[in-house]
Amino acid sequence: MHPDGFGAAFCASMAGLCAEVAVAGTLGVLVMLSREHEGLPHGLMMIAAVVFVVALLSVLVSGFVTAVAVMPALALARRVTRRPGRREGPLWNAAAVPVVSAVAVAVFGGVSALGSLSPASPVKYLLWWASLTAALLPATLIAGAAGRRVREGRATRMARRVSRDGALAWLAVGAVGAAVYGTGLVSVYQPPRFDTEQLAGTWTDGRGGTVRLAEDGAAVADGLDNYVWDGTGKDRPTDCDGAGTWKPVKGGGKIEGMSLRIGSCELKRNWSVSGTAKEPRLYHEIGKPGSGKRYVLTKIVKHKK
Repeated sequence: MHPDGFGAAFCASMAGLCAEVAVAGTLGVLVMLSREHEGLPHGLMMIAAVVFVVALLSVLVSGFVTAVAVMPALALARRVTRRPGRREGPLWNAAAVPVVSAVAVAVFGGVSALGSLSPASPVKYLLWWASLTAALLPATLIAGAAGRRVREGRATRMARRVSRDGALAWLAVGAVGAAVYGTGLVSVYQPPRFDTEQLAGTWTDGRGGTVRLAEDGAAVADGLDNYVWDGTGKDRPTDCDGAGTWKPVKGGGKIEGMSLRIGSCELKRNWSVSGTAKEPRLYHEIGKPGSGKRYVLTKIVKHKK
């Protein structure tokens, strides 16, 4: 432990940032459950592996952020308060955080702009600065308090206290979330359930491509994008026009999507159901598996007059 409290401040900052990640991650999962999502990991081993990886990354990232942002903020505050008549305290530490955040956004934003040759909009830089300031502020105040306790000769267990309080906050957030979902105040998102009659109709990609699905299994495509392998590692769309067939794809006793075949353009795709009952969508992935890119169709609903 250094006499100036560097070690205590560093550990306390890491503990505070890890607690922030745990609470924010839990809130994110709770919000995601009520919205359309890909689903959470299944199985005890898979969940344990995900938790371990997230925890390890949190520790590593918290150490990096502490080194490049939190400790420089504390150093700046201590440098400013060296002048006569100024005393180091939480207000000076808090005031240093926006300055360090602005420098970090300027550096990383500049590097990103040079790499992409297109700077982001000023609003995005402002949002990055505000978000980084909000994330760094608690950790900086905690680290400053830990360092002062050491310099004043008081025994310090700030990192342990922060870890304990962070764990309690995480449990509280999880308990509130479980209560909200358990009582039915908020429902877990479920893909819409369709029958053959509901799948039938006209679907559009919003760019002029459509496919008409008849209840008897006939399909007619007009300008539908057909993504085919171009030999360079990418899927490139070509227009697909013509007649074909379709049929629902079932899983677990319910319709999970539909299989579409258009012979004239060799289109053979299985589409998954997403969206809501009011705004149904069909989609399939494009590009590399796991890329997150989708080709989405929305149903054209004719409202009754």
